[in-house]
Amino acid sequence: MSHGAVVALIGTALGIAAWLLSGPVAGGEHLGSHVWTPPFRDAGGYSALWLAPEGPGFVTLSDRGSWIRGTLARDVDGVVSGVTVTSSGALAPEAGRRRAAEKWGRDAESIAEAGGAFFVAYEGRHRIMRFDGLDGVPVPLPVPPDFGSFDNNAGIEALAADASGALYAIPEETGDLRRPFPVFRFADGEWTTPFALPRRGGYLVSGADIGPDGRLYVLEREFAVIGFRTRVRSVELDGGDERTELESHLGQHDNLEGIDVWQDAEGRLRVTMISDDNQMPRFQRTELVDYLLRQDDG
Repeated sequence: MSHGAVVALIGTALGIAAWLLSGPVAGGEHLGSHVWTPPFRDAGGYSALWLAPEGPGFVTLSDRGSWIRGTLARDVDGVVSGVTVTSSGALAPEAGRRRAAEKWGRDAESIAEAGGAFFVAYEGRHRIMRFDGLDGVPVPLPVPPDFGSFDNNAGIEALAADASGALYAIPEETGDLRRPFPVFRFADGEWTTPFALPRRGGYLVSGADIGPDGRLYVLEREFAVIGFRTRVRSVELDGGDERTELESHLGQHDNLEGIDVWQDAEGRLRVTMISDDNQMPRFQRTELVDYLLRQDDG
């Protein structure tokens, strides 16, 4: 069988599996999805997402160390229907380092905004950087000793900022299903670990955001042979009141890694997520996914 036929067969099998396993999800309501095919070379690998609080602006980062800024078009139901890129570039290393030497230091996995600056978490050489402009030279934050224990490909995968500007950072995995995910907090120039998020099943952390309700929302994904399963949990900022907000079926979405939680014009709590296609467009896709979250009455 030719290589093209094998690729087509695999794609068909994944599509059938996704169709068979699709349907209602636990908690949130899936409003729709949009497959984005950026019209430029080396696109894909998008692991982080930030939406402007006002208007259609967005920023996404690839795990090859590049950034894209643009706008999202939405249909009458508020679902992403198109993407316009307004600017893009490569994330610069901190002063004194050359980007060409950062083979294991370009892996940008998450983004948060606070005080007009963007904060980016990297794997490989585990660190968090402050960018006053995405096209500028970043300033590194202090690196806590715990970051030194992370595996090369299992560092800080989730980064969020609260209303006060404090950052919350969570690693992708803990190495043991019985060991919870530590939640690191950076405020007033110091790192603390105020709480840990219990592990539930085989999910790994892939993104986070703090919603307009002040809760920490954690995006998780689980991989099986035929695709990914997605879950979003939320907790208060002290780790209390854990809730499962949504859980998809296996194969329903691609490898969702970036998340933004926001409120629409009707006051409803919404989630938009983006998938990392691992730069393998024949097998995976860059997908923007919209959900409506269930909210308690009153």
